[in-house]
Amino acid sequence: MSIERSLVKEIIGRALREDVGTGDITTASIVSENYVTIGFIRSKEPGVAAGLEVSGEVFKQLNSDISFQPRVRDGDRVSAGQLLARVEGDARAILTGERVALNFLQRMSGIATCTAHLAGIIAGEKAKLTDTRKTTPGLRLLEKYAVRVGGGYNHRFGLYDAILIKDNHIKVAGSIAEAVSRAKSRAPHIMGVEVEVESLEGLEEAIRAGADIVMLDNMDLEAIKKAVSIGGGRVLLEASGQVHEGTILSIARTGVDLISVGSVTHSAKSLDISLDVGEMKPIAGVIL
Repeated sequence: MSIERSLVKEIIGRALREDVGTGDITTASIVSENYVTIGFIRSKEPGVAAGLEVSGEVFKQLNSDISFQPRVRDGDRVSAGQLLARVEGDARAILTGERVALNFLQRMSGIATCTAHLAGIIAGEKAKLTDTRKTTPGLRLLEKYAVRVGGGYNHRFGLYDAILIKDNHIKVAGSIAEAVSRAKSRAPHIMGVEVEVESLEGLEEAIRAGADIVMLDNMDLEAIKKAVSIGGGRVLLEASGQVHEGTILSIARTGVDLISVGSVTHSAKSLDISLDVGEMKPIAGVIL
């Protein structure tokens, strides 16, 4: 798993505390202790799998003896009805962890699927699809991982790892030039400065001020094409706003370097995935 394990475990722990609380009273009242079962996790629709190890960690936190065996890898395209994973062990733990495990798997797979769809439309073009900070609070690490799994790229992870001057920053500073000047005076020498602009005049001011990246916010295609003519090769150009499957190819063909798409995280439809358990059996050697 190419995401920080300790943080993932922390996220999963919070999710389990939220869902299980003091205990799963339904499962405890119906399923006897010392029973084992096998669960089969299947996709009910086609998509791109993401979050298999995260899903498995849910069950491991409930019972470390549970065996979780993925049948696909993150990034694999899956079909309707395809087996994604097999989970075996303590029946109570499997039923208790079912919803949380599926929530992570469905959410992450949905993001990967949405990203793969849009990235596929612009395959062969120069532009890269990137995500944004429009993520579910507390789940950004997992959601941005799912974007990478789907073939997209990550924009900044938070306010701490990149400088992006937006309209309100410019309003406070008084001008694009002043905002860039202030940011550059405080930025580490290895960190670039990105500026969001809404006009070609803003683009030219940002370039004169020494911006490294300029985000073209909600510009129409003609304006984006002119922006590429003005700034192409001098700064990296990122198009943002009104990006969806009907517009992304046209935007990519303008020659921009990056296209940021908030919808891949804030509006992605979760992939429909289910878990079905088999026969419940007492643990061998246990007298019930």
